[in-house]
Amino acid sequence: MKAPSFAYAKPRSLEEAFPLLERPGARILAGGQSLIPALNMRLSAPQLLVDIGGLSRLRDISPQPGGLRIGALVTHAEIERSLDVQFHVPLLAAAAPHIAHPAIRNRGTLGGSLALADPAAEYPACALALNATMILQSRKAERRVSAATFFKGLFETDIRPGEILVAAEFRKVERSAFLELTRRHGDYAIVGLAGVADGSGKRIAFFSVDSKPVLAKHAAGAKSLEEAMKLLRQDLSPAADLYNTSATKLHLAGVLLSRAWNTLSKPH
Repeated sequence: MKAPSFAYAKPRSLEEAFPLLERPGARILAGGQSLIPALNMRLSAPQLLVDIGGLSRLRDISPQPGGLRIGALVTHAEIERSLDVQFHVPLLAAAAPHIAHPAIRNRGTLGGSLALADPAAEYPACALALNATMILQSRKAERRVSAATFFKGLFETDIRPGEILVAAEFRKVERSAFLELTRRHGDYAIVGLAGVADGSGKRIAFFSVDSKPVLAKHAAGAKSLEEAMKLLRQDLSPAADLYNTSATKLHLAGVLLSRAWNTLSKPH
């Protein structure tokens, strides 16, 4: 199939981008690794594509007190290779190699993944576990939104009309663990886990279990793995898919929890 007809614009600055986004039927194009296939399959039909790929100011990785700010146009491959990411936010560095395949990692972006909010994607769960802050910019103001409120539902976020996700800020934590189960490397995860821990306790997020990433609050607060496995049933009620029942996905979530528990529990 071929994509429906649309207009195309490539602004040279954020200031040029905002009025374009206010036009009816406008849609942001970043890395295009999800949007272009959706266009070709006629699942999306924007009237105007606003290509923000030329906005170099959204490509920075900047250490900050207590963490790291990553621009929305930083690619998965850049996150995977970045020494700053490996040092400050190793959870993201561990997640990046699991995303699809090298050709997609070279083009796909952090901001594109977070804004799409695919429930089977790696970065939204990482952002939730890290309690990341999303930086949303409009023509008039900047807005900061925590990951806990940013992800609303299936492919639904708190991005408002006229806003662009320009960056995300991630805090540094003492320990982290990233795990996922797939049929083949690069496939969507059957179930996945992104977890962090520090002096304040554990934060464990699961993905590919619901319409958005889910924070396993009860299991994360458990004193032992045995207790956590029992409490996990209070946190998750996975939706079945074409290949796995809800019970199977819950069992596999428990497998990942058991594998991650020691890493998140041991002292730094």
